[in-house]
Amino acid sequence: MATVREHYAAHLAPLYLWMAGGIEHALRLGTLDIAPLGLPARHDDLAVDLGAGFGMHAIPLARLGYTVIAIDTSPELIDELGMHAQGLSIRPIVADLIDFRMHVPGQASLILCMGDTLTHLDSKDSVDALFADVAACLAPGGRFVATFRDYTALPAGASRFIPVRSDDTRIQTCFLEDSGDSVLVHDIVHERHGDAWAMKVSAYPKLRLDPDWVAQSLRHRGLAVERDAGPRGMVRLHATRGRS
Repeated sequence: MATVREHYAAHLAPLYLWMAGGIEHALRLGTLDIAPLGLPARHDDLAVDLGAGFGMHAIPLARLGYTVIAIDTSPELIDELGMHAQGLSIRPIVADLIDFRMHVPGQASLILCMGDTLTHLDSKDSVDALFADVAACLAPGGRFVATFRDYTALPAGASRFIPVRSDDTRIQTCFLEDSGDSVLVHDIVHERHGDAWAMKVSAYPKLRLDPDWVAQSLRHRGLAVERDAGPRGMVRLHATRGRS
């Protein structure tokens, strides 16, 4: 079993943009993801995108006028972001999410942790420590928005096999396996080379985070929390720092 970083470096990062349907499709989805947040156009307000990947949300935020610090552990994805963010106010950084405050000057009016990024952390203690830094980094009235998948009740039987994407030369499927406090995600990729198909498999752990626990952890840090349905079957939490 690989670590999250190893899994992305050797297996997912080279496929990630393909998995998202290409850059234009991904940016349309990213724009739709942030639309329900009701973010007004900003002029140089600071936003932090944790787990930014190739810029699915960082680029739409910059187009709204935010100055964005985009953090991800994958050098390949951060390089991809840099290619597509030319001319925008985005600072791409390769770093661990839990170290993000080292790279943020001052306070942010918005911090995003979208996709299923929270579950990539190695423990609930790490999630709680991240939330402590998020609360400290938010400006008065600032917002933290996170989405993640609820793995507390895993699918059974054939439902554990999840098709991701396919085309004439590539097929990707995920398989979920119960592993106590985590779920093992097996990414199975078949690629066609001439008349033959080759299979590549890698697995990595994701935390099983109870949405109620996540919300309570954020409230423990003094943030007001609301929960609703996020995109693509995920949970979405909105946490706001008071103005006083």
